Amino acid sequence: MTERKFEAVDGELYNAIGFVEEELEKHDCPMKVTMQITVAVEEIFVNIAHYAYWPNKGDMTLSVDATDCEVVIRFTDRGTPFDPLSRPDPDVSLSAEARRIGGLGIYMVKQTMDHVEYRYEDGQNILTLRKRIG
Repeated sequence: MTERKFEAVDGELYNAIGFVEEELEKHDCPMKVTMQITVAVEEIFVNIAHYAYWPNKGDMTLSVDATDCEVVIRFTDRGTPFDPLSRPDPDVSLSAEARRIGGLGIYMVKQTMDHVEYRYEDGQNILTLRKRIG
């Protein structure tokens, strides 16, 4: 497992994505899977940057554990406790105008990853994404 700490601000997003992409390249991750993972990382990173520490700032740790079969990505922050999986999924059968605002990003993450898990432990939000590579 490789991990890096990032300041939870929008300006660090591309560094975080680059870190994940480097780890995926080491395991010849297919482009389609890499793109799905990149979109999920962007969604989760931005949510942490915008909401975890509001109105203050803080750090987050991004961990990547990749094999030739599966990648596990873990986001850890000490921001306000929040389980994004506890919210109901948006009704995607409704038009964009008729839907409630919010929740679509985490819904996309849940749809594209094989497993998404949240826990709050030792004062930390821990969100884990799993995706089969092969």
